[in-house]
Amino acid sequence: MAPAIVADRVSKRIGPKLILRDINLTVERGRFLTILGPNGAGKTTLLRILTGLLKPTSGKVHIDGRDLAEAPAGVRRQFGVISHHSYLYDSLTARENLYFYGRLYDVPDLARRIDEVLAEVGLELFFNEPVRTFSRGMVQRLAIARAIIHRPSLLFLDEPYTGLDPQASETLSSVLNSLKGEDRAIVMITHQFDQGLAMADQVVVLVRGQIALDEAAADLTLDELNRRYRAAAMRPAGDGGAEVTP
Repeated sequence: MAPAIVADRVSKRIGPKLILRDINLTVERGRFLTILGPNGAGKTTLLRILTGLLKPTSGKVHIDGRDLAEAPAGVRRQFGVISHHSYLYDSLTARENLYFYGRLYDVPDLARRIDEVLAEVGLELFFNEPVRTFSRGMVQRLAIARAIIHRPSLLFLDEPYTGLDPQASETLSSVLNSLKGEDRAIVMITHQFDQGLAMADQVVVLVRGQIALDEAAADLTLDELNRRYRAAAMRPAGDGGAEVTP
């Protein structure tokens, strides 16, 4: 079976600036990938390329063995995306938001599926409350419910912990852990090293548009990850592509 995601020598130039350079990345089915890197490293650009929202300047992305650039639109319907924007309607209730998105994806037995995802993210008691009354943590959990309403095989998260207090962060980690496994691949960008490492099967550090580390999470401690991250960030410009060694 083909990997869920393969990026093959992906580069992205915007104007005169090279944002990504020769990214080679493989994410197997059922795996959780955490991507770390300083601001401006190209993390969000890479995520947008992996989801088909941006085209690479060179290189290719394959989803389940198919070239994303040539794949039918139905391939992208396998994606669930959580970005800085929740894409929720404040004036609608939690249930109404999920009904709206479920209809967009032609989700069968939608009423039952809405009940399932609300329970999955711990919002079953708030189904009839308007989103404008939700805390930041509740909004983020509902955004996850929106992203998984159609049972995507690929889930992409861009800084899901931003703005969350410690309790909300812990709840979010619990929800994300419940989504791991089976055939779903998850790719998450985060600045939260502890949560990111704890949930990951695979950790990538991106520095100045290049992969400086790509390693199994089980082979890293938090202290080791922090040390190697700092080493990668301090490398001189133009010295970025190689693996960071202890």
